[in-house]
Amino acid sequence: MMTKERGQLIVFSGPSGVGKGTILAKYMEGRRDICYSVSATTRSPRPGEVDGTHYFFWTKEKFEEMIAAGQMLEYAQYNGNYYGTPRQFVEEKLAAGMNVVLEIEVQGAAKVRAACPEGLFIFVLPPSFEVLRSRLTDRGTEDAATVQKRLDAALGELRQAASYDYVIVNDDLDRAVEALAAVVRADRCSVKFQKNLIEEVLEHA
Repeated sequence: MMTKERGQLIVFSGPSGVGKGTILAKYMEGRRDICYSVSATTRSPRPGEVDGTHYFFWTKEKFEEMIAAGQMLEYAQYNGNYYGTPRQFVEEKLAAGMNVVLEIEVQGAAKVRAACPEGLFIFVLPPSFEVLRSRLTDRGTEDAATVQKRLDAALGELRQAASYDYVIVNDDLDRAVEALAAVVRADRCSVKFQKNLIEEVLEHA
């Protein structure tokens, strides 16, 4: 009897303005086999935020206990608060056969890679750096200094793209979504995923 297939851990990164969220939202439309990882934080809930849905809202003491116990896949501190990915939530979803998406920056992705080398790591590239500059500028939501900070950060992130398993270029949304679907299907057929199946087939030969 074949064992239940484990879900895929999909780590999705790319610079601000590249369209990561848009690609994921379209790819996940109508799918029941995939979910976003729920992060934990020590900041207070904002109006309308629900514990366990938007974030797990923990005390600083609990967060530090989870770090000490090795229960965080990755974490960081911003403006005095902790943010991170609880291992238990991810593991439970994967064990149930659910694919789990972490939309995360490159430093966090490197920590997840160390903890979960079997994950699928995908980096989203802009067609060119000038296109990325235009996208950030055209949003009109930030001043020139803030846009430049994002571009400086993007340059550092782009230098890490070669450490990922796959790269998707977001020059056309539909093509990018198709590429994501193809990469996820290919990863599902990889030997790292099918080792147990191979062993079971041989066992009953």
